[in-house]
Amino acid sequence: MTEATAVTHNKPAKTRRGSNSWWNAVLSSPSTMIGGGLLLLIALACVLVPWLGNMDGYTTNTSAMLLSPSAGHPMGTDNVGRDTFTRVLLGGKASLTVGISVAAISGVIGFVVGLYAAYYPKIGYLLMRICDGLMAFPAILFAIVFIGSFGQSTRSVVLALSIVFVPMVARVVRSATMTNMNENYVQVLVNLGSGSFRILWKNIVLNVIGAWIVEVTFVFADAILVEAAMSFIGAGIPQPQASWGNMLYDSRTYIYSAWWMTVFPGVALALTVFVINMFGDGLREVFDPKRRR
Repeated sequence: MTEATAVTHNKPAKTRRGSNSWWNAVLSSPSTMIGGGLLLLIALACVLVPWLGNMDGYTTNTSAMLLSPSAGHPMGTDNVGRDTFTRVLLGGKASLTVGISVAAISGVIGFVVGLYAAYYPKIGYLLMRICDGLMAFPAILFAIVFIGSFGQSTRSVVLALSIVFVPMVARVVRSATMTNMNENYVQVLVNLGSGSFRILWKNIVLNVIGAWIVEVTFVFADAILVEAAMSFIGAGIPQPQASWGNMLYDSRTYIYSAWWMTVFPGVALALTVFVINMFGDGLREVFDPKRRR
Protein backbone atom coordinates (compact mmCIF):
# COMPACT_ATOMS: atom_id res chain seq x y z
CA MET A 1 0.00 0.00 0.00
CA THR A 2 2.82 2.37 0.91
CA GLU A 3 4.77 1.63 -2.28
CA ALA A 4 1.71 2.21 -4.48
CA THR A 5 1.06 5.50 -2.73
CA ALA A 6 4.67 6.54 -3.30
CA VAL A 7 4.49 5.72 -7.00
CA THR A 8 1.24 7.67 -7.33
CA HIS A 9 2.77 10.72 -5.68
CA ASN A 10 5.92 10.54 -7.80
CA LYS A 11 4.15 10.61 -11.19
CA PRO A 12 2.92 14.23 -11.08
CA ALA A 13 6.38 15.40 -10.05
CA LYS A 14 7.92 13.70 -13.07
CA THR A 15 5.25 15.18 -15.32
CA ARG A 16 5.93 18.65 -13.98
CA ARG A 17 9.65 18.22 -14.48
CA GLY A 18 9.07 17.03 -18.05
CA SER A 19 6.76 19.92 -18.88
CA ASN A 20 9.26 22.44 -17.51
CA SER A 21 12.30 20.94 -19.25
CA TRP A 22 11.63 22.65 -22.58
CA TRP A 23 11.02 26.02 -20.96
CA ASN A 24 14.17 25.69 -18.87
CA ALA A 25 16.14 24.78 -22.01
CA VAL A 26 14.78 27.87 -23.79
CA LEU A 27 15.71 30.11 -20.86
CA SER A 28 19.22 28.66 -20.80
CA SER A 29 19.79 29.28 -24.53
CA PRO A 30 21.10 32.83 -25.20
CA SER A 31 20.53 32.52 -28.95
CA THR A 32 16.87 31.63 -28.46
CA MET A 33 16.19 34.36 -25.94
CA ILE A 34 18.07 37.13 -27.77
CA GLY A 35 16.86 36.10 -31.21
CA GLY A 36 13.26 35.67 -30.07
CA GLY A 37 13.29 38.97 -28.21
CA LEU A 38 14.73 40.91 -31.14
CA LEU A 39 12.33 39.26 -33.58
CA LEU A 40 9.37 40.20 -31.38
CA LEU A 41 10.69 43.76 -31.14
CA ILE A 42 11.04 44.04 -34.94
CA ALA A 43 7.55 42.64 -35.50
CA LEU A 44 5.95 44.98 -32.96
CA ALA A 45 7.78 47.99 -34.43
CA CYS A 46 6.67 47.15 -37.98
CA VAL A 47 3.04 46.62 -36.96
CA LEU A 48 2.43 49.14 -34.19
CA VAL A 49 4.60 52.17 -34.99
CA PRO A 50 2.95 53.04 -38.36
CA TRP A 51 -0.49 52.44 -36.86
CA LEU A 52 0.06 54.43 -33.65
CA GLY A 53 1.83 57.23 -35.51
CA ASN A 54 -0.81 57.34 -38.27
CA MET A 55 2.04 57.24 -40.80
CA ASP A 56 1.42 57.52 -44.53
CA GLY A 57 3.91 55.69 -46.69
CA TYR A 58 2.04 55.99 -50.00
CA THR A 59 1.26 59.65 -50.69
CA THR A 60 3.85 61.19 -53.01
CA ASN A 61 5.31 64.67 -52.50
CA THR A 62 7.39 66.01 -55.38
CA SER A 63 8.64 68.92 -53.25
CA ALA A 64 10.32 66.52 -50.82
CA MET A 65 12.05 64.19 -53.27
CA LEU A 66 15.38 62.59 -52.28
CA LEU A 67 15.79 64.46 -49.00
CA SER A 68 18.70 63.19 -46.94
CA PRO A 69 18.12 61.88 -43.38
CA SER A 70 17.06 64.63 -40.99
CA ALA A 71 14.96 65.19 -37.86
CA GLY A 72 11.77 65.29 -39.92
CA HIS A 73 12.74 62.26 -42.01
CA PRO A 74 15.09 60.01 -39.99
CA MET A 75 15.81 57.84 -43.04
CA GLY A 76 15.30 60.50 -45.71
CA THR A 77 12.76 60.35 -48.54
CA ASP A 78 12.62 58.35 -51.75
CA ASN A 79 12.48 59.38 -55.39
CA VAL A 80 8.82 60.46 -55.17
CA GLY A 81 8.97 62.12 -51.76
CA ARG A 82 7.69 59.30 -49.54
CA ASP A 83 9.18 58.92 -46.06
CA THR A 84 11.72 56.07 -46.12
CA PHE A 85 11.37 55.30 -42.40
CA THR A 86 7.62 54.75 -42.77
CA ARG A 87 8.08 52.59 -45.84
CA VAL A 88 10.78 50.50 -44.15
CA LEU A 89 8.33 49.71 -41.35
CA LEU A 90 5.47 49.00 -43.77
CA GLY A 91 7.81 46.91 -45.90
CA GLY A 92 8.82 44.95 -42.82
CA LYS A 93 5.18 44.28 -42.02
CA ALA A 94 4.59 42.98 -45.57
CA SER A 95 7.76 40.85 -45.60
CA LEU A 96 7.07 39.38 -42.16
CA THR A 97 3.48 38.63 -43.15
CA VAL A 98 4.68 36.75 -46.22
CA GLY A 99 7.31 34.89 -44.21
CA ILE A 100 4.92 33.86 -41.44
CA SER A 101 2.21 32.83 -43.90
CA VAL A 102 4.60 30.73 -45.99
CA ALA A 103 6.10 29.11 -42.88
CA ALA A 104 2.64 28.25 -41.54
CA ILE A 105 1.21 26.84 -44.78
CA SER A 106 4.27 24.92 -45.91
CA GLY A 107 4.94 23.82 -42.33
CA VAL A 108 1.51 22.23 -41.84
CA ILE A 109 1.35 20.58 -45.27
CA GLY A 110 4.98 19.44 -45.13
CA PHE A 111 4.46 17.99 -41.66
CA VAL A 112 1.52 15.83 -42.74
CA VAL A 113 3.23 14.77 -45.99
CA GLY A 114 6.49 13.85 -44.25
CA LEU A 115 4.76 11.97 -41.46
CA TYR A 116 2.66 9.75 -43.73
CA ALA A 117 5.44 9.37 -46.30
CA ALA A 118 7.57 7.73 -43.63
CA TYR A 119 4.83 5.57 -42.11
CA TYR A 120 3.40 4.30 -45.42
CA PRO A 121 6.34 3.50 -47.75
CA LYS A 122 4.24 3.00 -50.90
CA ILE A 123 2.48 6.33 -50.49
CA GLY A 124 5.76 7.85 -49.36
CA TYR A 125 7.54 6.86 -52.56
CA LEU A 126 4.99 8.73 -54.67
CA LEU A 127 4.97 11.77 -52.37
CA MET A 128 8.74 12.00 -52.28
CA ARG A 129 9.00 11.82 -56.07
CA ILE A 130 6.59 14.74 -56.29
CA CYS A 131 8.71 16.61 -53.76
CA ASP A 132 11.86 15.83 -55.74
CA GLY A 133 10.21 17.21 -58.86
CA LEU A 134 9.29 20.45 -57.07
CA MET A 135 12.78 20.80 -55.62
CA ALA A 136 14.30 20.44 -59.10
CA PHE A 137 13.06 23.95 -59.93
CA PRO A 138 14.77 26.97 -58.37
CA ALA A 139 12.43 28.68 -55.90
CA ILE A 140 12.45 32.04 -57.64
CA LEU A 141 11.90 30.53 -61.10
CA PHE A 142 8.95 28.44 -59.94
CA ALA A 143 7.43 31.44 -58.14
CA ILE A 144 7.79 33.67 -61.20
CA VAL A 145 6.07 31.10 -63.42
CA PHE A 146 3.31 30.66 -60.83
CA ILE A 147 2.73 34.41 -60.51
CA GLY A 148 2.79 34.81 -64.27
CA SER A 149 -0.01 32.26 -64.49
CA PHE A 150 -2.20 33.46 -61.61
CA GLY A 151 -1.46 37.17 -61.44
CA GLN A 152 0.84 39.32 -59.32
CA SER A 153 -0.41 39.79 -55.78
CA THR A 154 0.66 39.11 -52.21
CA ARG A 155 -1.59 36.04 -52.14
CA SER A 156 0.10 34.63 -55.25
CA VAL A 157 3.53 35.19 -53.70
CA VAL A 158 2.50 33.36 -50.52
CA LEU A 159 0.99 30.41 -52.42
CA ALA A 160 3.95 30.10 -54.77
CA LEU A 161 6.53 30.12 -51.98
CA SER A 162 4.45 27.74 -49.86
CA ILE A 163 4.49 25.19 -52.67
CA VAL A 164 8.26 25.66 -53.04
CA PHE A 165 9.03 25.08 -49.36
CA VAL A 166 6.67 22.15 -48.67
CA PRO A 167 9.21 19.54 -49.95
CA MET A 168 11.94 20.89 -47.67
CA VAL A 169 9.77 20.57 -44.58
CA ALA A 170 8.43 17.19 -45.69
CA ARG A 171 11.91 15.71 -46.13
CA VAL A 172 13.00 16.79 -42.64
CA VAL A 173 9.84 15.43 -41.02
CA ARG A 174 10.09 12.18 -42.99
CA SER A 175 13.68 11.67 -41.91
CA ALA A 176 12.87 12.32 -38.24
CA THR A 177 9.82 10.04 -38.42
CA MET A 178 11.76 7.17 -39.97
CA THR A 179 14.36 7.50 -37.23
CA ASN A 180 11.67 7.23 -34.55
CA MET A 181 9.99 4.29 -36.24
CA ASN A 182 13.09 2.23 -35.48
CA GLU A 183 12.73 2.90 -31.74
CA ASN A 184 11.51 0.19 -29.39
CA TYR A 185 8.44 2.07 -28.21
CA VAL A 186 6.90 1.93 -31.71
CA GLN A 187 7.29 -1.85 -31.86
CA VAL A 188 5.75 -2.13 -28.40
CA LEU A 189 2.75 -0.08 -29.50
CA VAL A 190 2.33 -2.23 -32.61
CA ASN A 191 2.46 -5.42 -30.50
CA LEU A 192 -0.17 -3.96 -28.18
CA GLY A 193 -2.48 -3.45 -31.15
CA SER A 194 -2.36 0.33 -31.31
CA GLY A 195 -3.72 1.86 -34.49
CA SER A 196 -1.68 3.93 -36.91
CA PHE A 197 -3.42 7.17 -35.86
CA ARG A 198 -2.44 6.71 -32.22
CA ILE A 199 1.12 5.70 -33.08
CA LEU A 200 1.61 8.67 -35.40
CA TRP A 201 -0.31 11.49 -33.74
CA LYS A 202 0.05 10.61 -30.06
CA ASN A 203 3.56 9.19 -29.92
CA ILE A 204 5.82 9.77 -32.94
CA VAL A 205 4.63 13.36 -33.35
CA LEU A 206 5.96 14.28 -29.91
CA ASN A 207 9.47 13.23 -30.96
CA VAL A 208 9.32 14.82 -34.42
CA ILE A 209 7.89 18.21 -33.60
CA GLY A 210 11.23 19.59 -32.41
CA ALA A 211 12.95 19.10 -35.77
CA TRP A 212 9.83 20.43 -37.49
CA ILE A 213 9.80 23.66 -35.48
CA VAL A 214 13.45 24.32 -36.27
CA GLU A 215 12.91 23.73 -40.01
CA VAL A 216 9.84 26.00 -40.08
CA THR A 217 11.91 28.76 -38.48
CA PHE A 218 14.48 28.56 -41.27
CA VAL A 219 11.70 28.48 -43.88
CA PHE A 220 10.45 31.72 -42.34
CA ALA A 221 13.82 33.39 -43.00
CA ASP A 222 14.23 31.88 -46.47
CA ALA A 223 10.74 33.01 -47.50
CA ILE A 224 11.56 36.61 -46.59
CA LEU A 225 14.76 36.46 -48.63
CA VAL A 226 13.10 34.89 -51.68
CA GLU A 227 10.22 37.38 -51.53
CA ALA A 228 12.72 40.25 -51.41
CA ALA A 229 14.57 38.84 -54.41
CA MET A 230 11.31 38.45 -56.34
CA SER A 231 10.20 42.00 -55.50
CA PHE A 232 13.62 43.31 -56.51
CA ILE A 233 13.12 41.96 -60.03
CA GLY A 234 9.52 43.16 -60.13
CA ALA A 235 7.80 39.80 -59.66
CA GLY A 236 6.94 39.97 -55.97
CA ILE A 237 4.65 42.20 -53.94
CA PRO A 238 3.25 44.77 -56.41
CA GLN A 239 3.68 48.52 -56.09
CA PRO A 240 2.68 50.79 -54.43
CA GLN A 241 2.59 48.37 -51.47
CA ALA A 242 5.93 48.60 -49.69
CA SER A 243 8.27 45.67 -49.25
CA TRP A 244 12.00 45.63 -48.68
CA GLY A 245 12.54 44.03 -52.06
CA ASN A 246 10.70 46.60 -54.15
CA MET A 247 12.25 49.41 -52.10
CA LEU A 248 15.65 48.11 -53.15
CA TYR A 249 14.33 47.91 -56.71
CA ASP A 250 13.33 51.59 -56.59
CA SER A 251 16.75 52.58 -55.21
CA ARG A 252 18.86 50.91 -57.89
CA THR A 253 19.26 54.12 -59.98
CA TYR A 254 19.88 56.32 -56.92
CA ILE A 255 22.49 54.21 -55.15
CA TYR A 256 25.13 56.98 -55.36
CA SER A 257 22.97 60.12 -55.15
CA ALA A 258 20.58 58.83 -52.44
CA TRP A 259 22.39 56.09 -50.53
CA TRP A 260 19.73 55.98 -47.80
CA MET A 261 17.21 54.46 -50.21
CA THR A 262 19.44 51.39 -50.47
CA VAL A 263 21.10 51.20 -47.06
CA PHE A 264 18.11 51.31 -44.72
CA PRO A 265 15.90 48.69 -46.43
CA GLY A 266 18.97 46.49 -46.99
CA VAL A 267 20.04 46.72 -43.34
CA ALA A 268 16.48 46.01 -42.18
CA LEU A 269 16.30 42.92 -44.41
CA ALA A 270 19.72 41.61 -43.36
CA LEU A 271 19.10 42.25 -39.67
CA THR A 272 15.71 40.53 -39.68
CA VAL A 273 17.00 37.43 -41.47
CA PHE A 274 20.00 37.31 -39.12
CA VAL A 275 17.74 37.50 -36.05
CA ILE A 276 15.43 34.75 -37.36
CA ASN A 277 18.42 32.50 -38.08
CA MET A 278 19.79 33.20 -34.60
CA PHE A 279 16.43 32.21 -33.14
CA GLY A 280 16.40 29.05 -35.28
CA ASP A 281 19.92 28.09 -34.21
CA GLY A 282 18.88 28.53 -30.60
CA LEU A 283 15.86 26.29 -31.09
CA ARG A 284 18.10 23.67 -32.70
CA GLU A 285 20.20 23.63 -29.53
CA VAL A 286 17.10 23.47 -27.32
CA PHE A 287 15.66 20.48 -29.17
CA ASP A 288 18.99 18.63 -29.34
CA PRO A 289 18.63 15.53 -27.10
CA LYS A 290 22.36 15.51 -26.29
CA ARG A 291 22.14 19.08 -25.04
CA ARG A 292 19.07 18.26 -22.93
CA ARG A 293 20.88 15.36 -21.29
